Amino acid sequence: MAQVSTGTEVLQVAARLRLAVTRLNRRLRAEGDIGLSPSAMAALASIGRGGPLSLGELAAMEGLKPPTVTAIVAALEAEGLVARQLDGRDRRITRVTLTSRGRQRLEGSKRRKTAYLASRLEALDQSQVRQLDESLGLIELLLEEQG
Repeated sequence: MAQVSTGTEVLQVAARLRLAVTRLNRRLRAEGDIGLSPSAMAALASIGRGGPLSLGELAAMEGLKPPTVTAIVAALEAEGLVARQLDGRDRRITRVTLTSRGRQRLEGSKRRKTAYLASRLEALDQSQVRQLDESLGLIELLLEEQG
C-alpha cells in the first residue's frame, strides 16, 4: 500500500518542482533566444500555434491589454516575422499570421531548445530516462485544466 504524503511533504515537493521548472524555463529561453523579448516570443509562438489571430484573440491568449499587443505585433511586423491581413468575413478585423521568416525563426528556436534537452538527456542512463518519461505523465496531468 502506498504511503500517504503529509502536507509538509507535498509543500516540499511543490517547492522543488517550482524551482526546477523555473530554472529549466530560464535555461530553455536562453537556448532558444532569437533576439525577442519574452512577451514578443510568447506572442509569436501563440500566433504560430493558433493563427491567424485577431489582435483581441491574441491579447486574450497572452493575458495582455490591447495596446500592449498592438505594440508587440507592430515590432514583430517590423522585423518581418508576422503579417496583418483583413478578415475575410469582417473587414473591420485584422488578423495576424506568421510569415515564412517568422515560422523559420520560431522553428529554429524550438530545434535549439529540443537539442539542448536531448544533449542533457544523453548524460542519463536508460533507467533515468525512463523514470523521467514516466514523471512527465504526472507533470502533464498537473497541467490539465481543472473543470
